[in-house]
Amino acid sequence: MKNYIKYLPFLALGVISCEPEFDTPVDEAGFYSNGETDFSNYVALGNSLTAGYADGALYITGQEDSYPNIMAQQFAKVQETQLFTQPLVNDNAGGLLLAGTQITSNRRVLAFGPDGSPAPRVYTGMQPTTDITNVLSGPFNNMGVPGAKSFHLITPNYGDISGVPVGSANPYFVRFASSPSSTVLADAAAQNPTFFSVFIGSNDILSFATSGGVGEDQTGNLDPSTYEPGDITDPQVFASAYSTIVSTMVGTGADGVLVNIPNVTSIPFFTTVPNNALALDAATAANLTGFFQAVAGIFAQGAIQQGLDPAVAQGLAAQYALTFSAGPNRFLIDVPVSQTNPLGFRQMTADELLVLTIDQGALAQGYGSVVLAPEVLQVLGILQAGGQPTPEQAQLVLDAVSGIDDKDALDKDELTAISTAQASYNATIKALAQANGLAFVDAQAIFNQVATQGVPFDAGVLTTAFVTGGVFSLDGVHPTPRGYAYLANNILDAINTTYNSTVPKVNIGAYKTVTISNEVQ
Repeated sequence: MKNYIKYLPFLALGVISCEPEFDTPVDEAGFYSNGETDFSNYVALGNSLTAGYADGALYITGQEDSYPNIMAQQFAKVQETQLFTQPLVNDNAGGLLLAGTQITSNRRVLAFGPDGSPAPRVYTGMQPTTDITNVLSGPFNNMGVPGAKSFHLITPNYGDISGVPVGSANPYFVRFASSPSSTVLADAAAQNPTFFSVFIGSNDILSFATSGGVGEDQTGNLDPSTYEPGDITDPQVFASAYSTIVSTMVGTGADGVLVNIPNVTSIPFFTTVPNNALALDAATAANLTGFFQAVAGIFAQGAIQQGLDPAVAQGLAAQYALTFSAGPNRFLIDVPVSQTNPLGFRQMTADELLVLTIDQGALAQGYGSVVLAPEVLQVLGILQAGGQPTPEQAQLVLDAVSGIDDKDALDKDELTAISTAQASYNATIKALAQANGLAFVDAQAIFNQVATQGVPFDAGVLTTAFVTGGVFSLDGVHPTPRGYAYLANNILDAINTTYNSTVPKVNIGAYKTVTISNEVQ
């Protein structure tokens, strides 16, 4: 079991389920106003964040607390509205089936191990029953499709079940597409909405980020059909897709609101496991420093023997003579082998990130530093005695260095690629909101405030702390019901400002956070 919250103080569990009661708000007819817009037929477009996805899965109670559903309930307080429909799954297990075979995992819950330590585990309290071969009859107002990128909303056949095994179609959209060849956007526009929301684009960089940057930055590649799932979408491709989405929805005569993209690297998936969690006592720090002095010496000697100028060899070797001190130290990461870094590793910098799903058990065994097998210790003994190891023995020392793999970390170049793409996407979203007179929500600023300052509310303070912060669910990426309620309130603020409406906000303290259960695998 991965102890995802090893590095966090675990607060009293009463915080998790706190639901204080407040005075009933004023709900009399006529007290609220829809202002200069019409909420009677609201349609929401987006990805998993719109669908109500949480805890690594899509399940009924998560969908019921999706921000569009919360908003629709509030719209109904200002005018008569159509029923807001969602393509609900069958259960709260969360997994999807394809002709009886499970193809996505169940949701996560917070479980307690034998020693009393809490950690997210896969819920097994019920079997999933949602089979994507059972296509629902729409239309549906919530057009959020988990996993969708911007260009997927305008891609035909994205709901064709035959494309699911090869990755060209989306199993969630298969369930409620009007036809296998339709697009998400076409199905949304066909409903002739009076009001719409668009919250799309996070996956255009998030999938790259959560893979540890294993994908490619496709900037300059204008053909999204050639992209892999973990790639960053070219900004022009994003702008074209997003413009099509907005122009189509505005073309129906509807008003709407656009939500920009939060900083994906400020979520708990990237901030929970610190990169300086290599905690050493004084003796171990001294031994590790000595080990890397040996690494530098072995490299220099080998380079000189291969004909490299001694001064150049010593200069290159110096980067491997790492020093460690008692207390927290930064892990090592693997980097591409190059002329300036022939061994392909270095220590992490302060701003580089580790992913939530990294194997913390492996970290405790030397992953991210050195794996000292008995054979390696024997060679170190030879060196300490002034002996000369064989080339094969010297290689054992070099091979003992165990840097963090690319899939488990985001380095500075990957972080730059993410932030550059996000800035471009958000500029596009804001410009289109202004050009079309739509409400605009700066989700980047909203969630930055949660991450840096916390947001007080009647029952406490919202933060981005994993498990205890109240905003993010157990996958470290998607909000809890309380987090979705917080987002809904901010969207309602923007709508009220733009359209002179007075849609009431919700009490976020009435919405739950994580679920505790020991019915786990």
